[in-house]
Amino acid sequence: MTTSLRWTSADLETLPDDGKRYEIIDGELYVAKQPDWPHQRACGQAFRLLQNWSDQTNHGQANIAPGLIFADDDDVAPDVIWISNERLNTALESDGKLHYAPELVIEVLSFTGTNERRDREAKLKLYSRRDVSEYWLLDWRKKQVEIYRRQGKALEHFATLDEDETLTTPLLDGFSCPVAKLFA
Repeated sequence: MTTSLRWTSADLETLPDDGKRYEIIDGELYVAKQPDWPHQRACGQAFRLLQNWSDQTNHGQANIAPGLIFADDDDVAPDVIWISNERLNTALESDGKLHYAPELVIEVLSFTGTNERRDREAKLKLYSRRDVSEYWLLDWRKKQVEIYRRQGKALEHFATLDEDETLTTPLLDGFSCPVAKLFA
């Protein structure tokens, strides 16, 4: 009989502060290197555009790589999130981390097999299980955005937008962004 190691949030506290990103999804540890310039640029652009809309509407807040602890064995740091003020009031706990899903999660694809698979498969399943309303995958190489929207109990692929298209969402009333701006 074999037993597999299930990582927990407590285990994350024992790992070195070495510039790598450590995340746990369904008890499995994922380690990523520091992101490169195009990855971080896309994160910054997405944050800036969402926060500008939020500042105008006062409906919520965007943030970059916040701690998001769904459970002891689901502890991640998405690239960018947007959360409504109402949800933020209940999701943010005294440890400074979110313990309930934001409405929108954005991951910028990292082009290594393990990291891209993590974003496309493991994180999609995690966010689907945890009540995220929309999940955007930004592909800075193709200059595309893949949009997944909640359909009942799961996030389903809704659209893939190219750089000459405009991104809108019913989640953020009045938000509109040319996809090309995410990769400027």
